[in-house]
Amino acid sequence: MMLLVDIHHRLGALNLEASFESAGRLTALFGPSGSGKTSLINIIAGLIRPDNGRIAVDGRTLVDTASRSFVPAHKRRVGFVFQDARLFPHLSVRSNLLYGRWFTPQAERYAEFERVVEMLGIGHLLARRPNLLSGGEKQRVAIGRALLASPRLLLMDEPLASLDDARKSEIMPYLERLRDETKIPIVYVSHSIAEVARLATDIVVMAEGKVAASGPTIEIMQRLDLLPPEEVGEGGAVLDMTVLHHDENFGMTVLGTAAGEMRVPRIARPEGAAVRVRIRARDVMIATERPKGLSALNILPGRIAEISQVDGTQVDLKLDCHGDLLVSRITRQSFETLHLAVGREVFAVIKTVAFDRANLSPGGAACANQRLTGASRCHL
Repeated sequence: MMLLVDIHHRLGALNLEASFESAGRLTALFGPSGSGKTSLINIIAGLIRPDNGRIAVDGRTLVDTASRSFVPAHKRRVGFVFQDARLFPHLSVRSNLLYGRWFTPQAERYAEFERVVEMLGIGHLLARRPNLLSGGEKQRVAIGRALLASPRLLLMDEPLASLDDARKSEIMPYLERLRDETKIPIVYVSHSIAEVARLATDIVVMAEGKVAASGPTIEIMQRLDLLPPEEVGEGGAVLDMTVLHHDENFGMTVLGTAAGEMRVPRIARPEGAAVRVRIRARDVMIATERPKGLSALNILPGRIAEISQVDGTQVDLKLDCHGDLLVSRITRQSFETLHLAVGREVFAVIKTVAFDRANLSPGGAACANQRLTGASRCHL
């Protein structure tokens, strides 16, 4: 399903100019606070009418100022999940979930109540009131309410921003299931590169009201120059890998990719399953000869494809490892001492302990898209 956005809107001091197309399952609007992400998602939802431009979802025009066409928010069939759950405090979880269905014609309802409840793991909460729920539980109910309206598009405005790390870890697998088990396109606003790298199939980078770059997550994540200073340390490469086998003796999982085999802490995925792996540039060391006697278990041969200097002390290298691209950030001193140059054969060295749950997630063709009326599981 294709999402087309091409708008221009003046909102106070912000001059919003956004133009992109995405066919991804989950398109992330990424950027620092004040970059225009929330304003843009509100325009997509129909909460703000843009000064100029057009928005269409799967060929259905939501707004086109040239033809004076504007579909009001309540007729767009768009689900919206906010930073705070915004549940009705006087209603039970069940009643909150069913609220959205009232506005959807019966013939157009595709989301089954039992299926949504099972997918989000909220069956034991149905009789409770919102004041008895944790932050993560409230957000799961809010997502369920949006899904049960059978939307054509789901918008999520920093749904994890108000949660602590424990609650974020709790809800992340449910967001992955939502991405992989439904055919509803999702637009997800976030300023966290860890969230975006784990969840997004496509990224739109926002900066000062404009689109700085857009494209598949694997490509955009390699652009460390696009990240705000506080997130640069989290940037790097994203690779789609396959589970080859598990080493039960050492509690490891061996993953395969074009770059070679990699060992990561044991993950609960069957052999042959697809896994998305984020490899931070700061976790990739460079050697000009194959190292010996190291504790690091992952050593991948590659060739320096691109060099860019960040500042006077750091250098970014893009490595071509048999078609897979890695990014390494090293000191300028190391760069000059090793006499590195484009085309030189090197080895990328990555510690196994660099991979935690935030860097490993389901992904790839093994996570088949299913309607909410179907049954599929895809989780770590």
